[in-house]
Amino acid sequence: MNFIVRQISLTADGREIVRTATLAKPQLSIGRAAANDIHLPDLALEPDHARIEQIDGRTIRVRATGALGFDLEGRTTRSAEIDTSKGAELRLGGHRVTVGQEDGATILSIRRVDAVSEASEEKEEAKVFSLARHLPPKRLTAWGMVLAILIGFLAIPIYSYATRAAADTRNIYSVKGDGAWSSGPLSQAHHALEGKCETCHQKAFVSVRDSACQTCHKSVHDHAPAARIAMARAEPGIGGKLLASVAATFGKPPEGACVDCHREHEGAGPMQPAPQAFCTDCHGTLKDRLKDTNLANASDFGTAHPQFSALVQYNPGKHPSFTRAGLDARPSDDSGLKFPHDIHLSKTGGVARMARSLKAQNGYGDALACKDCHRPTADGVRFLPVDMERDCQSCHSLAFETIGGTVRTLRHGQPEQVVADLRAYYRSTGPAHPIALGGMARRRPGDYAQGRLYHAYFGAAAARPSRADDAIRAVFSKGGACYDCHTVTSGAGGWHVTPVNQPMRYMMTGWFDHKAHSTESCESCHAAPKSHDAKQLLLPGIDSCRTCHGGEKSKADVPSSCAMCHSYHIGDGAPWTPADQTIRREQADRPRRIGRDS
Repeated sequence: MNFIVRQISLTADGREIVRTATLAKPQLSIGRAAANDIHLPDLALEPDHARIEQIDGRTIRVRATGALGFDLEGRTTRSAEIDTSKGAELRLGGHRVTVGQEDGATILSIRRVDAVSEASEEKEEAKVFSLARHLPPKRLTAWGMVLAILIGFLAIPIYSYATRAAADTRNIYSVKGDGAWSSGPLSQAHHALEGKCETCHQKAFVSVRDSACQTCHKSVHDHAPAARIAMARAEPGIGGKLLASVAATFGKPPEGACVDCHREHEGAGPMQPAPQAFCTDCHGTLKDRLKDTNLANASDFGTAHPQFSALVQYNPGKHPSFTRAGLDARPSDDSGLKFPHDIHLSKTGGVARMARSLKAQNGYGDALACKDCHRPTADGVRFLPVDMERDCQSCHSLAFETIGGTVRTLRHGQPEQVVADLRAYYRSTGPAHPIALGGMARRRPGDYAQGRLYHAYFGAAAARPSRADDAIRAVFSKGGACYDCHTVTSGAGGWHVTPVNQPMRYMMTGWFDHKAHSTESCESCHAAPKSHDAKQLLLPGIDSCRTCHGGEKSKADVPSSCAMCHSYHIGDGAPWTPADQTIRREQADRPRRIGRDS
């Protein structure tokens, strides 16, 4: 047994729209709830209002399920049986249901005859079920909101600013009317300027100018000459030019101003670094505009960044020469030292045995480790140059004499003084004095003959100064104390040791903080255990860094923007980074001679 439900509605011009649905069910539910088989959105109906049941092929039963009934042929009732072959008319709220039969199926034709729940006038269903009619008119609401904004964000702030004391002692926690003009608290760097808006905003409704910043930041210099920056900056498109013109209309300074990078009122924490796009606008396609630049294009650390370049020494001496070299070429850094890392870090060689013998005295392990010779700076950013007396002398002793329990050592780093000390030592001491030469001993004839006692002693004493030259030559020659570690030369002026250069920083335009990487082992970045030559530059390349670091929006373990390693105002200090990342200010210990000899 099927029910055919036809819902009839009218268009604005009076045309009928009939929606037909066939329901193969013995019983239909009808009511206001959407879960009913026949849904009639009418407040005059209950959510579950009535049931229509098929008794046989010609008869249906209609019964109310709630407190309200329905109208049948003008009479209100709660239950009725209807012969579908004869037809009938039901009234449910504002809807009329005509019952009929067609091809053995019961036909229910539903038409809305009154406005939903209001017979006095026609209204849309959305209006009937809406609270809009209880609200004030839209125009009145709009004018009210405009008035509230003008009072709250213009009149009250102006009054508060005009009536405040000359010495404004308010802070971010004070209630103040002109606080509505602030888009947020200042960063930690400018926290002291809270409540002193005119310090930076020197003209009303005009963006902060560079001159206001330079009132305090007097030593800050430009990234590059202004003309050079203008040539490097990519030409904006139509949209960019439009935005620039609008910004200029409202008093915003042109591109390259301090506020482009240093954005304030972003929160009370550390000032956030500039986004990556601030740098890549120029550096992403820099070579396309600056044909003479030596800088490669860089737009993303993870995908488009050149290999690192290091400042290395290639001509050691009193006046060394430096050059920048890319790590792809595996450059050498001639520091003037001879030092095989692999021998010193071996776990089985003589150095390891020496370390074990000094374990209790010096705190070594079963073999030497990097930390036994390389000491970090106080802030942990870099490592101090290796010091002979502190880091090497426990194994490489320069002692040559003991006097009354005091050990005399050669002067490290002073080859002229080493020569002088050895000559003085051999001049001031003679050979061991034989007992037979005592003052009371009887001297027998023949003791003065060659090969006898007197001849042996006084011959050695006479030859003592020449033995100093042998000792000096041994110290500075192969196998000697100086030669094994240093580059030694001899000439007319005597012996010379090439000065040693131990840089604390190789990448002069990038920043690296060892403390931030304290969770890593030294060997994970530096291949020291396999290095057999002190000239080998043990710096990791960019691929090593990319195992953890990626671009600003990458899914790498450490998304890294340009500002993490590079400073716009290039200097020897750390780049501008948030306080939750390591910030260091330390001068490099080597000259900034890049690409030219000194």
